[in-house]
Amino acid sequence: MTLVDHIPTLRGSLNRRLEPGIWPRGAHLRTDNELEIARVETTQLAARFATPAYVLDEDDIRARCRAYRAALPDVEIAYAGKSLMCRGVLRIIAEEGLSLDVCSAGELAVARSIGFPAERILLHGNVKTAEDLKAALGYGVGRVVIDSLDEIHQLGALTTTAQPVLIRVTPGVDGSTHHAITTGVDGQKFGFSLADGAAERAVARVLAEPGLRLVGLHCHIGSQITRVAAFEEAARRMVGLLALIRDLHGVVLRQLDVGGGHGIPYLPGETEFDLTGFANRLRCAVNYESGRRRFPVPALTIEPGRSIVGPAGVTLYRVAVVKRGATTFVAVDGGMSDNPRPALYGARYTVRMVGRPSSAPLVPVTVVGRHCEAGDVLAEVDLPADIAAGDLLAVAATGAYHYSLSSNYNAVGRPPLVAVRDGVARLLVRRETEDDLLARDQG
Repeated sequence: MTLVDHIPTLRGSLNRRLEPGIWPRGAHLRTDNELEIARVETTQLAARFATPAYVLDEDDIRARCRAYRAALPDVEIAYAGKSLMCRGVLRIIAEEGLSLDVCSAGELAVARSIGFPAERILLHGNVKTAEDLKAALGYGVGRVVIDSLDEIHQLGALTTTAQPVLIRVTPGVDGSTHHAITTGVDGQKFGFSLADGAAERAVARVLAEPGLRLVGLHCHIGSQITRVAAFEEAARRMVGLLALIRDLHGVVLRQLDVGGGHGIPYLPGETEFDLTGFANRLRCAVNYESGRRRFPVPALTIEPGRSIVGPAGVTLYRVAVVKRGATTFVAVDGGMSDNPRPALYGARYTVRMVGRPSSAPLVPVTVVGRHCEAGDVLAEVDLPADIAAGDLLAVAATGAYHYSLSSNYNAVGRPPLVAVRDGVARLLVRRETEDDLLARDQG
């Protein structure tokens, strides 16, 4: 028996506190169980924009950008656009002085539409179509990250000037994350293996291509990683390759991009990424290895995405149906079309009923979506026993890879994206309508 079991009213008191490190910095839970984000009531957001709706705390995003720049003032911070890509967010990223990593002509088009500085853009991706490469060359992006031998020839044939490029290397470092988002080990689709010599062969091919100018190396070991040691090891191996390239080819490459993948907490008790420790240990690893090999310390780039926008986001749902039985199912008006991560990766979330007080005890429920899949499960959590249709649910830490991965399954329109700041809400992306869905259907 716990103290909460002996004093049931204590459970309600504890439930009125937001879990630290998971909700946006501007989030506040009032005594009447109204959740405010940046002084905007979520019940008012739900009434104005309907549900489901993605909500972003703009000041939280800005604060995280500034924290990265303060911790790593001599390092290029390139926002990983795939985590959340829209004009409003990219304007924030540009204003905060970050660079940008894009993976397609479409993502580049968003950046181009707001005039994001081309020299601060990197083009990534294990498959870059001719359209992607032409778009990058047309806008004059600062660097293209080479991911295959075919790409070396294709890009070289398209460019009329010496395009700066990085080579993506698979360093053989396991980030100890979900297998679907592990990218630093051999046997997957990204980059050139360090272990089997593929990276060295790619370097030779790029150096022989007159249309390309090799300026550095790139690696990325995965996503949702909290172990700083994995980044240290990857950085050491990459500096070793830089030194080997110098010895073999007489070329000193000055840039090293060690990727991103910095994890965030989704549940109470989960580890936050140690940004200060990462900054110190990364510098030490690169400086030590460079000194040991008598190689000039390279200019560093990192690519955080989730850790900048993830904790700033909250998704609002309206409860549509409650089915009580051996399992209590709380069905909401969204689901895997606006958050496929539980189905893809077994992702887990912190969920709260907000907008009205409740003294009912917390009971285990399964929060499910509206889609025609048994796997359309958003969370297994404890919610008040009197949860009912019409109640409002808030899901924390949904700023990254929710809007980006959303779909139109069951012909359901994608939710709006709303930014809140200083008591004001503004629409970044409107809700998708049935007319939007029909506009592309030419049948």
